[in-house]
Parts: sequence; C-alpha cells; structure tokens
Amino acid sequence: MQEVIIHAVLLAFGLILPLGAQNLFIFNQGATQPKWIYALPSVITAAMCDTLLILLSVGGLSVILAGREGLTEFIYIGGCVFLLYMAWTLWRADSRQGAERRALSFSRQILFAMSVSVLNPHAIIDILGVIGTNSLEYEGTERVTFTIVTILVSWLWFILLSAAGRLMGRWDESGKISFYMNKVSSMTMALLALYMLYKIF
Repeated sequence: MQEVIIHAVLLAFGLILPLGAQNLFIFNQGATQPKWIYALPSVITAAMCDTLLILLSVGGLSVILAGREGLTEFIYIGGCVFLLYMAWTLWRADSRQGAERRALSFSRQILFAMSVSVLNPHAIIDILGVIGTNSLEYEGTERVTFTIVTILVSWLWFILLSAAGRLMGRWDESGKISFYMNKVSSMTMALLALYMLYKIF
C-alpha cells in the first residue's frame, strides 16, 4: 500500500507542478484578492474539477473517449474560445489600481477556474490519459487509495498555491508584481489557445 501512495503522490505532483494556465490563475487569485479567503471560489472550483476528472479517468472514461476525434475537436474549440476571452480580460486588468478594483468576483472566479481546469487539453491528457492509465495497475482497495491520494494532492496543491500568491500580494503593496502576473497569465492562456487551434487544424 505504501508503494501505491508514493506512486500516486509522485505522479500527481509531476503532473500538477509544471507552470500552466490553471496554476497561474490560482496563484494570481491568491495575490490579487484582498484576503486569502476571497480566493477560495477559484481554489475549490479548480480542485473539484480535477477531482471529477480523476474520478472519471479512474472509472474508465479515458478508454471510452479514445479515438473520438469529433468530441476532442469540440472540447478544443470550446476551450480555445474561453481561454481567449479570459486572456483578453486579464490583459485589460490593471492591477496597479488597488485590490478592490482588480479582484475578480466570486462568479467570475468560478467561471475562469472551470475554463482553465476542464477546457484545457493538457488537463484532459494528463488526468484522463496519464492518471487513468496508471490506475489500471491497481485493483480494489489499492485503486481506491491511488484515487484518493491523487485527489488530496490536487486539493493541497491549490490551497498552497493560492496561499503563496496571497503572501506575494501582501508583500507587493504597489501591485506591480500582480500587474505583470496578470500579463503573464494572459499570454500563457493566449498561447494555450493558439496551441489548441493548431491541434484542431
């Protein structure tokens, strides 16, 4: 059982640590919200989306979706539209105007977090493909343990990431770092959208 836990932890962290649109968005929300608790809508939404994808992947959805090119293209097109909208919104946000004006509302946090979590080809490939495939190594209690550990790692990571963003936000009173974080997040989302267009055509 210890081997299963180590495998799940290493795999989950290996997939979630690389810098991407989802991580940048969560960190940015921690940095730009007036209080850390106000960033929880994005944290909880991202973690719940990952939880759902992990459960579906372990349940065999990755096998069902294999080879369904039409569905894949639909997901990519939807993701591209949302990411471009989010990139434009973040690019226009001026973080130097103060936390009250730059912070996203709860509803927009949820919408954006869902977009970067679900309409993200990397998330779909990593979770449905990699985690789903690796879970096939286990049966019964071991597979349940593998699934729970990967989910817990996801929740822990998003909480720590937003907390780290909040620490940076408190240190960056001028808002300059947050301003550039918005720009980096925006460009990352735009590049991801362009990559998705490339994959479609």
